[in-house]
Amino acid sequence: MLKAIPFLLVLATAAFAQDSANEEAQVWNLEKAYWEYVKANDLEKYRALWHENFLGWPFVSSAPVRKDHITDWITSNTSKGVKLQSYSIEQLAIHVTGDVAINHYRIRANWADNEGAEVRTDALRITHTWIRTHGSWQIMGGMSAPVNEKGQ
Repeated sequence: MLKAIPFLLVLATAAFAQDSANEEAQVWNLEKAYWEYVKANDLEKYRALWHENFLGWPFVSSAPVRKDHITDWITSNTSKGVKLQSYSIEQLAIHVTGDVAINHYRIRANWADNEGAEVRTDALRITHTWIRTHGSWQIMGGMSAPVNEKGQ
């Protein structure tokens, strides 16, 4: 019987690792959806990703913001005729513990005017803290900053 205990422990550890990997993949897919919503200017779906009690500090803001201001940066661009044309995203680290996930990534976002001419490229470091609530993941906190001169 003693030999069965380590085997069961290995099985339980493998199952936990698989669950964790699945949860990490869920959160990562939501991060990718986030940028697709920005690109499509789908503010309704974008807002749905955010928890009601969100508090974060985007690089475009001089102070932390709550959920009622999370689309300000998008509408600031679109009001000037600028929209996200394309992006590349690089996952750097993600970890799920219970109902909380921390995700760190870099993104290079290419913005264009209504005729498709490139306006600018943003290179950012982003951290999002996700919380699982009522069976779905939502962004509870976050921070972004420009990538430094070394590309980090």
